[in-house]
Amino acid sequence: MQSHFIGGEWVASSTGQTLPVLDPSTGLAFDEIARGTAADVDRAVAAARAALDGPWGRMTATERGRILSKMSELILARHEELSLLEARDTGKPMSQARNDITVAARYCEYYGGAADKLHGEQIPYLNDFHVVVLHEPYGVTAHILPWNYPAQMFGRSVVPALAVGNATVLKPSEDACLTPLAFCRIAAEAGLPAGALNVVTGLGEEAGHALTHHGDINFISFTGSPEVGTMVQKAGAERTLKVVLELGGKSPQIVFDDANLERAATFVIKAITQNAGQTCSAGSRLMVQRGVHDRFVAMVVEKFRQSAAGTPAMDRDCGPLINAAQQRRVQGYVDRAIASGIPLLAQGVVAEGVPEGGFYMPPTLFGPVPRDHALACEEVFGPVLAIIPFDDEEDAVRLANATDFGLIAGIWTADGGRQIRMARRMKCGQVYLNCYGAGGGVELPFGGVKKSGHGREKGFMAMEEFCTVKTVVQYYGS
Repeated sequence: MQSHFIGGEWVASSTGQTLPVLDPSTGLAFDEIARGTAADVDRAVAAARAALDGPWGRMTATERGRILSKMSELILARHEELSLLEARDTGKPMSQARNDITVAARYCEYYGGAADKLHGEQIPYLNDFHVVVLHEPYGVTAHILPWNYPAQMFGRSVVPALAVGNATVLKPSEDACLTPLAFCRIAAEAGLPAGALNVVTGLGEEAGHALTHHGDINFISFTGSPEVGTMVQKAGAERTLKVVLELGGKSPQIVFDDANLERAATFVIKAITQNAGQTCSAGSRLMVQRGVHDRFVAMVVEKFRQSAAGTPAMDRDCGPLINAAQQRRVQGYVDRAIASGIPLLAQGVVAEGVPEGGFYMPPTLFGPVPRDHALACEEVFGPVLAIIPFDDEEDAVRLANATDFGLIAGIWTADGGRQIRMARRMKCGQVYLNCYGAGGGVELPFGGVKKSGHGREKGFMAMEEFCTVKTVVQYYGS
């Protein structure tokens, strides 16, 4: 049974209640987590506040960086153990789980090295005045993480907050939280003072709600659905807190008739099958210029037919979806598309020998999809790709920006001028030219516009997000 991690100790829920941990590959429970309450959140926030008033608050940036760097070393030393845990908890293929652990270690390495590089500045002002600008931690930061990338999201959200000196309280998803809990043991071994990192597990409507509404937190970081993100934003607004939101996407892959089609087709498949499509930045809309539409679609169809979902150990294109509710949701989009008469162009398979109770969904390709259909506008969060033809550059821009989301766009063209024109006109947070995703890109600022959220994670900018700025003006006389 997995307990909360509060104040450097492993503690049970205040009520003693637990929640089952299901293996998505089998649908069977294999562990339990503590079911957090408002009382547990109170204790965690108090521990974080005490850490700020204690050794953690007095620690230098260099010392913080060394602890994070040590965490990176320890994660890599236990790479296979953590990869197996991540794969079982989320159902993702082992190669993807291994990559996630590598990326989590990279976050610790990157922010460990950057912790003492966040400099202030001196501003030339009036004679007899000395003006400096300081970057200071907010205090106690609250982090609510989703279930699709628990290991990576820990590194992406919690680690930069620690790097600049905040004390953190994390509520991971009840559907996948075992690697963040394992990272708590690693953090303690690396020398992180008690209370700097606290984890309360449980349900979003219970522990998550208590955390975002707590009166003694100073900052909220949330990744999840737009619906819940709106509630989190409102909770922060009630106390005038800064809130960073990453809420999903409906990202286009835009293939022009002069693109390298073979390269584009390979990336298109990976961008929708990775993590079974349960990725905010999944390339879930494939926009193809009419001049190469039939030829390119034929290439994608062939690759889809060769794709498969399987267990983590099978290491196929996809693992199972996270739970039965998500499986029903994705299947519902497929059923409605078929009922609407949209051609199902190709479908992968579920590999032979998978357990009957697993939440599997084969990669599925539809097209052409009407521009106003739900499949073209809404985030499915599964391995379902919608193909939409377009006419010219103007049409592509119109179509790409036509959803409520704005997270990522991929543009495939050999025309350098068009690359820049399209990149500038995309209403989103990241644009990839003749590539997609860039291997995770720990160094690259990430976030969205519109219903994809606001604020930025990753890169040096994430550290700036977790800092407040103070201007100090000193009169020294003449």
